[in-house]
Amino acid sequence: MKKNVRKTLAVLATTAAIGAMATGCAGAAGTPGTAGTSGTSEASGVSGTATAASAQTAASAQAAASTESASAGTADIMNSYDNTEELAQKFKIVNTTPIADELGEKIENRLLTGFENWNRGYDAWAAWGDILYTDDSIYNVHGARLTLPEYQASMNATLSKINIQMGDFNNMVICDNWAAIHYDIVTTVQGKSKPGSVMEFVEFKDYGDQLGTRVVEGWGGPKDASYDSMCMFQQDAEKKVQQENDQTLLNYQIPDTTDLTEKYPVKNPTKANSDNADAMQQAILKNFDSWNQGYDAWAADNGIFYTADAVIDNGDAQQDPATYQAAVKEADQKTDVQKLYFDNMLISGDWAAVHYRYVSTDLSTKEKATGDAMQFFHFVKDGNGVKADQVYTKCMNEI
Repeated sequence: MKKNVRKTLAVLATTAAIGAMATGCAGAAGTPGTAGTSGTSEASGVSGTATAASAQTAASAQAAASTESASAGTADIMNSYDNTEELAQKFKIVNTTPIADELGEKIENRLLTGFENWNRGYDAWAAWGDILYTDDSIYNVHGARLTLPEYQASMNATLSKINIQMGDFNNMVICDNWAAIHYDIVTTVQGKSKPGSVMEFVEFKDYGDQLGTRVVEGWGGPKDASYDSMCMFQQDAEKKVQQENDQTLLNYQIPDTTDLTEKYPVKNPTKANSDNADAMQQAILKNFDSWNQGYDAWAADNGIFYTADAVIDNGDAQQDPATYQAAVKEADQKTDVQKLYFDNMLISGDWAAVHYRYVSTDLSTKEKATGDAMQFFHFVKDGNGVKADQVYTKCMNEI
């Protein structure tokens, strides 16, 4: 059993590990080492331009020393709220969106600072974890709910095998005390580098001047093939919570109402920061609902939801609407997926970031499984409404 776990982690370690590395989820416990080892990247569907930029950013961040650092033991880390502009030059936010308040600015700084400290090496990353996280912080690694010590144990099993460097942010959408990020990485395995990208949704809390802005709970990537391996790091208490959560999803009943905001609620609502927020929300909800009405209804809605030249990126490939629709039709013959509700729907500027839950049924075996998906949508005005012209998805199913 343990041998199989180690083998799975070696193959899937990036998808299991990188979800929280950017913000430095682990604390200073565990075996000291360097940030980097061997494994495979979560996704390779990054353009050549983005890949080159990511590699260049990661390399320069690793080589450059900051003028504002703090010493924590033997680790040289950055911890200042006054260097956001400097860090944003190293780790560019490609698709910027407005930030509404001071808390949002602090969250932006913590995310950028996390990238800087991660790229400085393991010791800096570990020390940074003591600043950004509390003893009660939780991190959900590809579907597995882990306490901080459990997450640290999973990192000890992977960091001796993988070298990961953080690149640019494709998106950083911040609303209230929540952030959704989509960023590039470069993973090096036995001297061979491969680009990838990661999505995270993170809840923050401002504890005041003494403790600062810290993470309450984070979700690093949706449930995927590494889920069973990650669950093996859980203690009995967390295993029980995980099983109860899965059973709740399996038993979940979609409300019988025509009000789509009530039919598909947002578990963690946030205030939108966009003039087109209502139109964007309704477009997402209608497309969500049409999916549950069956393939024909969803396909009919696609002409309304997507622009004709929309780019749909699932991490492995970029597709146009017709190609994507054909892929969904093929998958629909084998698996029935019912979308249930949203954990998050963050809307800022022209971008929306969603994290939602679903239940899939294998049509041949009738076996049910729980899952979640993360998506980033870019919308453009279309008459009195909006349409999506860019969609980025992380999910185990064709959604």
